[in-house]
Amino acid sequence: MTTTTRLTAALLCGTFFAPAAMAEEVIIYHNWSSGPEVAALNVLKDRFEGMGHTWTDIAIPHDTGSNVSLLNLVTGGNPPNVFLESSPGFYRDLADMGMARPMTEWYEENGYLDHLPSSVIDSITVDGEIMKIPTAIHIDGMVYYNMDVAEELGVDPMAWDSLDAMFADFDMIRDAGVVPIAIGAQQWQIGYLTHAIAASVAGPDFYNGIYGGEVDPAMIDSDEMRLVLDWLRKFQEAADEGSVNRDWNVTTNMVITGDALMQIHGDWMKGEWTAAGKVAGEDFGCMQIPGAMAVPVTVDAWGILGDQSEEMDAAELDFASVVLDPEVQAQFAAAKGSTPVRLDAAGEIDACSQAVLGYLEDPEHQVANPHTMVDADWQSSLWDVLFNFWSDPSMTTDEAIEQMQSNYDLILG
Repeated sequence: MTTTTRLTAALLCGTFFAPAAMAEEVIIYHNWSSGPEVAALNVLKDRFEGMGHTWTDIAIPHDTGSNVSLLNLVTGGNPPNVFLESSPGFYRDLADMGMARPMTEWYEENGYLDHLPSSVIDSITVDGEIMKIPTAIHIDGMVYYNMDVAEELGVDPMAWDSLDAMFADFDMIRDAGVVPIAIGAQQWQIGYLTHAIAASVAGPDFYNGIYGGEVDPAMIDSDEMRLVLDWLRKFQEAADEGSVNRDWNVTTNMVITGDALMQIHGDWMKGEWTAAGKVAGEDFGCMQIPGAMAVPVTVDAWGILGDQSEEMDAAELDFASVVLDPEVQAQFAAAKGSTPVRLDAAGEIDACSQAVLGYLEDPEHQVANPHTMVDADWQSSLWDVLFNFWSDPSMTTDEAIEQMQSNYDLILG
């Protein structure tokens, strides 16, 4: 049988993905390592390899300098073809090296933009070009709580209308032998908790002045910053002794097993609950921080390498088509504990994702994850100061603000 005849037969059978001659070994770089994250990756891998390609991992777990390692791979001449990366600065670096792969035309030709929320489109656009493939939506500062524990304690988290109301129940919860709020005190977790607090208690204007594309130095020494730091100190004082350097998913397990009432973290926590056989709305509840003025939105997104052969470019776009497939979107979200980025995802949406989509109906009630907006050096400097503030109870708000101002002058001034 000739190649043409084989191709025609495959098309007639409806089983054509990619002819063997076009199959490529595609290097996939990511930083996911938890059970639900790996399960979600396997949803993509199975579908992608079903197209005839080979998926080869480069995996570096969360927040271990992985963005630096990715840049080193590129500049060292061994770049991956596909990479999990949201920072706009990285895509600008690729453009400067002639290795960027804009996808605006591909998105338009395939009609994907008609099925994505505006906040998602904004997050995947860099300097006017769509550069990323959105995979999942998460809210960075969601409250997940154990419904059985709440019932036993006589606590209704949904009734809290402010952080003050939430903290008012903490003594009673402790007296019952339960940790009120489970916290993992690693630098990146404290960084995430802080920008969630900032969006919640200080609102979008302050948040964007600190975490947006253009930092407003007037926001550093402001009443809003002092309010954020005051609340961060209250959270630090509420943390249990075992919180130091505890992984986020280990912290989530404290809530799943009933050792703690709740956790405030990214809602990828849901993947841990579902992996434990728990059901949203029955075993665990989820909501935004009580009284939140805004919620920070993470859009997990992939990029693809430019300046490749036609065959590899086609394989990279095959990967993009897999990620954006409506059925894959629903399967991926169910495995990872995320919310689909496609409005028409072909699958059931659980109670927590319904809550997330409800928050996202109001464009004024959402802000972008700092990684997609802010200068990476400024972000890193903030995390240093905030983690020092958390780790040293004697450090004052004034001292923290003074360090931030000094860092601003050095990095952005």
